[in-house]
Amino acid sequence: MTDEFDLTGKIALITGGGRGMGREIARAYAEHGADVIIASRKLEILEAAALEIAEATGRHAVARQCHVGEWDEVTALVESVYDEFGRIDVLVNNAGMSPLYPSLSEVSQALWQKVIDVNLTGPFRMSALVGERMQAGDGGAIINVSSTSSIRPGRAEVPYAAAKSAINSLTTGLAQSLGPNVRVNCIMPGPFRTDISEAWDWNVIDRAMASTPMKRVGEADEIVGAALLLGSSAGSYINGAIIRVDGGVSGVVTGG
Repeated sequence: MTDEFDLTGKIALITGGGRGMGREIARAYAEHGADVIIASRKLEILEAAALEIAEATGRHAVARQCHVGEWDEVTALVESVYDEFGRIDVLVNNAGMSPLYPSLSEVSQALWQKVIDVNLTGPFRMSALVGERMQAGDGGAIINVSSTSSIRPGRAEVPYAAAKSAINSLTTGLAQSLGPNVRVNCIMPGPFRTDISEAWDWNVIDRAMASTPMKRVGEADEIVGAALLLGSSAGSYINGAIIRVDGGVSGVVTGG
């Protein structure tokens, strides 16, 4: 029987791939046969993750330092990957950030711009550069990572939610622009336990989760099913889709 989730011979670039969900996606892709390039700002974390993935899977895993909010760094990253590997078959725009702020009026222009650049500008530039090369070649898959905050933003994540809402629209537009041989889809995670979640108030989170169908947050490795589906031939007719992976959080109706 053919394994439709097989990624043997594929080249996958995952931003924010050094930890959390990005690292789990990179490892899963390598386990299914892909060579992976993981990128983020923190090279030491990336190199440790790449070594672990390579040793565990036997696949080629490469670390590339890149601040995805910087236009020129994104361009340089893409050029370096094409120079070394000749192509990118799967792109996962996973890097993101949601810094805390004391109040809406105290959100500085610098903070606002940083959130928009990392969460939206970077994925756009990356997708434009990689997507057009995919389109001119053998095709490929682009996966954006949004958030349920894009449809149900909390009071502490307004800039982030705005950027992720734009990612949903970006996904639809890119699917229209790059089809038919490039599929562009979006994973919309709910709350997941990652390095970022260490700063959360878990008393508040646990109370909120008690009213949801799964009654818990997701674990980082629970994102890989959707990522494998959208990155492989198993998802060959899925395009322009936004797939919620949130344990039913976004379907819970609250009063107020």
